[in-house]
Amino acid sequence: MSNKIAGIDVLLSASADGGTTKNVVGGQSGATLNRSTNVIEVTSKDGNGWAESIAGIKSWSIECEGFMVKDDAGLEALETAWENGENVFVELAYAGNTYSGEAVLSDFPSEFPQDDAVTFSISLTGTGALNKIPSV
Repeated sequence: MSNKIAGIDVLLSASADGGTTKNVVGGQSGATLNRSTNVIEVTSKDGNGWAESIAGIKSWSIECEGFMVKDDAGLEALETAWENGENVFVELAYAGNTYSGEAVLSDFPSEFPQDDAVTFSISLTGTGALNKIPSV
């Protein structure tokens, strides 16, 4: 028996109303959760010739792509937030945990090829903490 996680089980949800109504973004074909730490270099003469660093400010973002689905509530929430210049509340659930936070929709292109399905891409830049909620 494998303990590996299938990507198909990882879903992004979005809400334009502060997280009250969470809607799965339909048609997803992939998603990436990026977590970064600003590294602060603090090397001093007493480091015996070794560089030293400490962790600084943390940041996070989510990238997602997929196929356009008509009347999808998750995409509609993102569309509304983008049109109004508002932040969105997002959740990404996997491995028994849910990661949630508020984000700015920084990029939201759609592609309309003549010989393929209509697709979308989403770039969300976190503003504030990324909260990890373990499953019970």
